[in-house]
Amino acid sequence: MNVATLKNWGRITVLWFLMGSAYFLVELFWRMPHGESPHPVMLAVGGVCGVAVGGINQKPQFKDMPIVLQALLGTVITLLFEYVFGLWLNLIMGLNVWDYSGLYGNVLGQICIPFGIAWFFIMPFAIWLDDYLRWGFGWNGRKYGIIAAYRDLILLK
Repeated sequence: MNVATLKNWGRITVLWFLMGSAYFLVELFWRMPHGESPHPVMLAVGGVCGVAVGGINQKPQFKDMPIVLQALLGTVITLLFEYVFGLWLNLIMGLNVWDYSGLYGNVLGQICIPFGIAWFFIMPFAIWLDDYLRWGFGWNGRKYGIIAAYRDLILLK
């Protein structure tokens, strides 16, 4: 393995941990009022989702994609990962990390329409955070304001 490949894997690992930590914190704040805490595996799942979603606009063909389309694509990616990880963690391993079976439009209790909608509105933040982290580390990210990302989402830009 060459140095460039190792460097790239190091960057991905850093992004995975930071994006996973952000995901874990969202879970923590969501569950705390109900007297619950997130399962530690949520850091790993969130990191995978964050790296995948953040990688969208790193590809030349997606770099200038409107945020509304990035949010849609990011939502689909996150729901696919949640479904696959949910099948494995919850149904096969029996960890019961999450269960959406009581929510509208759920698929085997692993994904559902209400959280799909929530992910769509979280995506501009996730995309911004990835871009900002990459920019801050000097890894070809872009610096822009989070308010601009949500403005563009609302304006369908």
